[in-house]
Amino acid sequence: MAVMGKSKSVLILTGRVINEAVSFIVFSVLDLIDFLLCYVYKLVDFFIEAEWKPCYCSSGKEVITSSGKILVSEQGESKIVCLSSTKVQLEEISDTLYTRPSLVSEVSNLTVTELKRLKVDKTFVQSCEKIKKGGTVRSSFTVNSSIVEMLQGKMGRQLLHPIPRWSDCDCSFCNSWTSSCNETLFVRAEGPKEKTREDVLFIHGFISSSAFWTETLFPNFSSVAKSSYRLFAIDLLGFGRSPKPTDSLYTLREHLDMIERSVIEPHQVKSFHIVAHSLGCILALALAVKYPGYVKSLTLLAPPYFPAPKSEQATQYMMRRIAPRRVWPLIGFGASMACWYEHISRTICLLICKNHRWWEFLAKLITRNRIRTFLLEGFFCHTHNAAWHTLHNIICGTASKIDTYLDAVRDNLKCEVTIFHGKDDELIPVECSYNVKRKVPRARIKVIEKKDHITIVVGRQKAFARELEEIWRNSSG
Repeated sequence: MAVMGKSKSVLILTGRVINEAVSFIVFSVLDLIDFLLCYVYKLVDFFIEAEWKPCYCSSGKEVITSSGKILVSEQGESKIVCLSSTKVQLEEISDTLYTRPSLVSEVSNLTVTELKRLKVDKTFVQSCEKIKKGGTVRSSFTVNSSIVEMLQGKMGRQLLHPIPRWSDCDCSFCNSWTSSCNETLFVRAEGPKEKTREDVLFIHGFISSSAFWTETLFPNFSSVAKSSYRLFAIDLLGFGRSPKPTDSLYTLREHLDMIERSVIEPHQVKSFHIVAHSLGCILALALAVKYPGYVKSLTLLAPPYFPAPKSEQATQYMMRRIAPRRVWPLIGFGASMACWYEHISRTICLLICKNHRWWEFLAKLITRNRIRTFLLEGFFCHTHNAAWHTLHNIICGTASKIDTYLDAVRDNLKCEVTIFHGKDDELIPVECSYNVKRKVPRARIKVIEKKDHITIVVGRQKAFARELEEIWRNSSG
């Protein structure tokens, strides 16, 4: 037995070393490919759209903080605006967007440092003169900041841009929101038309849609539940059939505002339960804290909560945990591709999301239409801009806020908190749910054997529907 145990340990150690070595090689190559794709997309964007869109390959943080001002364009005229005027917006932009350590970035940083030492300034600076009250005010700004460019128009509260980019899907399903004059989320509502005593809000996870709930749980709720509760399942901003504005930064504030404008305000929701999966758990916690007297129960599925050590920056720690830059497990490799590489992930969206109708056709053809494709629809129907910013600004960017949210749930909310987690979840490990329970001791955890990040619902929807109904009854009682 001792020999077998020792052999197993050696095999595990060997596998870990191989994974580390292969991962280093693979991700070093991917670093270089992403670096090259940056210039490829600039050229293609300029050729097709007559301008190239900003990216995060160069740090915008240094530009903004060093000058204390940003450039804003209004009606074709550029002007300098103090940083404080967009302080709230800037605070919601995750530093992981423009700070992702890699082999190429390290070499670039060393090069820039050396050039600065030699007093060679590679940053293009323009001087801007404006006459104000008879005097001359001289200001300078740097034009290579992606965040500065993406914030243009945000302060002026421009309308959502209805036209998809060349690399985004232009089908009627993905762009159905452009035919409506209301800039609200797509909401699938079921239940009594008249006002009920309580409502239920379902929030899906990353690169998913309302179909994650409506195709699984909604058909399996009892007639009593359907007659007692209004059920609202939303497509988050940038996903499914909801608006996908090209000028949005998809911050926490924007996501919450859209949920309020699309569900809580128009439907006069005053007392409700929340059911959320993965990324949706972060939005659920933020909503619960904002409406402490309204929330009757909080059901979280695979909440992504990794408490950061005091010596580490929470956003960077979160990024490394959910996207560890490893080729195995495969779901971790996919998360790393989506999180670390802006241009590679855009290429994936170009190949898959833009051509999702072909992929869905092939899936139906190969399986002879034996499987339901709602998961594919949720995975395909988003834009790169939406996925990229939501991933960084919500999952990574809120890492330092989740502790505060959980403290508020523990101290200020009286609602029941229930957590479900698949034991075989390789993307968000079970430890995350136990981390939540340590912050909120009254939370009840149910670990489901032989279930992962998706099959925690899909495949056990009947049982889960009964469990939810019991939670709602107990909370109402």
